[in-house]
Amino acid sequence: MRFTRNGHPLGISLLSDQSKISRLLKPSQVGETRGELEASVSWKVRSPERWSAAYYSVKVFENCQVAVSHLILSTGRTVLSREPAYTDEEVTALGLDRERLARHIAIIMDGNGRWAQKRGLPRVEGHRRGVHSVRAIVEECSRLGLEQLTLYCFSSENWKRPKLELTLLMKLLRHYLVEERRQIKEQGLRFQVIGKIDELDPAIQKEIAITEEAAKDNNGMMLCLAVNYGARLEITEAVQKIAEKVKAGLLSPEDISEQTVADHLMTAGMPDPDLVIRTASEMRISNYLLWQISYSELWVTDSYWPEFREPHLHQALKNYASRDRRFGGLNNSSKSSAGPS
Repeated sequence: MRFTRNGHPLGISLLSDQSKISRLLKPSQVGETRGELEASVSWKVRSPERWSAAYYSVKVFENCQVAVSHLILSTGRTVLSREPAYTDEEVTALGLDRERLARHIAIIMDGNGRWAQKRGLPRVEGHRRGVHSVRAIVEECSRLGLEQLTLYCFSSENWKRPKLELTLLMKLLRHYLVEERRQIKEQGLRFQVIGKIDELDPAIQKEIAITEEAAKDNNGMMLCLAVNYGARLEITEAVQKIAEKVKAGLLSPEDISEQTVADHLMTAGMPDPDLVIRTASEMRISNYLLWQISYSELWVTDSYWPEFREPHLHQALKNYASRDRRFGGLNNSSKSSAGPS
């Protein structure tokens, strides 16, 4: 692990010259950031099998011209565990009602960069930490017996971000697909990616195809990743496909229904989300599943995505269970009190 200042080697290593590093950094920067990088390299050296390769150079410390030659992306093999599904008694002990659990949860995973910046860390570290939350929530949703979990990983608008951050995000995605593949299969999870996959790097397209193939015979929870996805484009392409069928005489305009449109979306065959969760307190949908979430319940938390864990999920599910979903109609008590119409 090499350090440089203004592009010139400092001639120190992370593990053997920690005192020198401390003098190079501001006091506020010597804490969590330095400690975490030290631990990462130390573990890589002592237990190589726990680590994947580091990826690329990135400036780490604000207002201090110190750059790390490589940033460890993986936290080792902290992959999906093999915890069994919750029993009815265990679900009740969590304060949840199995009969009122959401069937399909869609999550807008927001706040990775802000989480990191508040701690004096590079934005990329927030994305890396976000992978922990993905693993924790995928497993918990599976144990609870949900039918589907859809995660908004990368929107079609995210290409506007800095090139360095985009490079990391794509490497994280590829790394996740490779690292979790065996566990996804062993956990019995079904797996699908929606979005403009053909615009991604061919290496990522390959890993997506391999993971989808590995999980094709599973019958557990559907894990759906929205990557390079935008709902407006999805709807536009669905309309174009329908129009082509009409032009070819395969479909009459009067036969076009809501189900026709749904059948031409990227999510064809999937249930609509019952609950949409957004982290980092943002009150917007961000071009996510616009058709599918017409009647979804929304739950927003102030917590950033790297902080989101099982208790947050349970809180969202409890809130969801307390709501009266009328889908435009009236509940029984409202009908009885309303009298004849």
